[in-house]
Amino acid sequence: MCPFCYIGKRHFEMALKDFAHAADIKLVWKSFQLDPTIPKGAKLGTVYQYLAASKGLSEDQAREMTGNVADMASQAGLQLNFDQAVVANSFDAHRLIHLAQAHQLGQIVKEKLFQAHFNEGKDIADPTVLTQIGVEAGLDNTEVTAMLHSEEYTAEVERDIQEARQLGVRGVPFFVFDRKYAISGAQPVTAFREILDKSFAEWRAEHPVVKLDVSEGPSCSTDGLCD
Repeated sequence: MCPFCYIGKRHFEMALKDFAHAADIKLVWKSFQLDPTIPKGAKLGTVYQYLAASKGLSEDQAREMTGNVADMASQAGLQLNFDQAVVANSFDAHRLIHLAQAHQLGQIVKEKLFQAHFNEGKDIADPTVLTQIGVEAGLDNTEVTAMLHSEEYTAEVERDIQEARQLGVRGVPFFVFDRKYAISGAQPVTAFREILDKSFAEWRAEHPVVKLDVSEGPSCSTDGLCD
């Protein structure tokens, strides 16, 4: 539900698109709840009412604040509809991301969750919504339903949140590169490019590409053809 996470995600993707070694980058999404006190199934009114109550603002101030964020998002090519966004407990959405990552679909589910919350006014705590998102991303309906009606991936989400605390994460988005460098907040695309270049260069120095001088002879290929 963090708009800056959506913006930061898009900035990172824009930087990665121009990165020469993008194919060597493995992206892993980690869980972090902005407000774990939101009860599941709770109806907390509009985003403006929620922010006014939780941040000590007036609703007009909340509207102005989110309007500024929406303007920032538009510069990254995103449209945020705070008028329709549903305040919800995100724990099960994080569990869905973990399931998706087990099937190499984490990136797709993450994007669909952002779209559901910020563009479509959907409740991302609703099992029906989460199942639809999972299936549209390519997950099996039965597997998603079974996960949502169990405690599967609960420990993984809690472990991610604890890991964030140990790293000193106090807000999101928070990007960690090779456990050496970090970017906090929705920083510009140039910031992500600089860290990608620096962290990858150091990683490559420690993991050089091995080029063998091969002497060829009769062999069988991986597709079963033998010479």
